[in-house]
Amino acid sequence: MDESFETLYPNIARWVDDHGGVIEIGYADDAPWSSFMRGIDAGGMVVHSQDSYDSFEEAFQDLDAALEEALVEIYGE
Repeated sequence: MDESFETLYPNIARWVDDHGGVIEIGYADDAPWSSFMRGIDAGGMVVHSQDSYDSFEEAFQDLDAALEEALVEIYGE
């Protein structure tokens, strides 16, 4: 049985559903950053990933871990 996105990446789900944050995926040639994924909220870019990954799974795992740290900083839990 396949696991849900929320089960695999609980912090990304919390970022979007509870915090009201946004996730950006991809590159923009005219952007001042080169990260592949970004976590953004009303205050701006909170987390960003490496420039590239070997797989989407690796990128999502990295973003989920970074958002976990950010959510602890924001909410203390």
